[in-house]
Amino acid sequence: MTDIKRIECGQRMSQAVVANGTVWLAGQVAEPGKPAADQTRAILAQIDTLLKKAGTDKTRIVSAQIWMADMADFAAMNAVWDAWVPQGHAPARATGESKLATPDYKVEIIVTALL
Repeated sequence: MTDIKRIECGQRMSQAVVANGTVWLAGQVAEPGKPAADQTRAILAQIDTLLKKAGTDKTRIVSAQIWMADMADFAAMNAVWDAWVPQGHAPARATGESKLATPDYKVEIIVTALL
């Protein structure tokens, strides 16, 4: 049987789940109302923390999904993302526009990584 490790497990969801050498993160958001670049920076810091708790790091991310409330913020988000992703370790990635949980969220990021 495969062991499952849940990180920051709450009633509704876990912030990360580890099983079979894979780490799945829940969608990460930042302080509502901040500019997209600031939210992205905070989200990526949260991702770093969760990956560390899982026993891995951003060089092991294999997939990322980025949801944006408004694609007009795409360049601002990408500037922060590009500075954060280690050269030679860019994951497969998709970005789309979507209505997020609150209108004050501008960015939500979901990643999957390997141990």
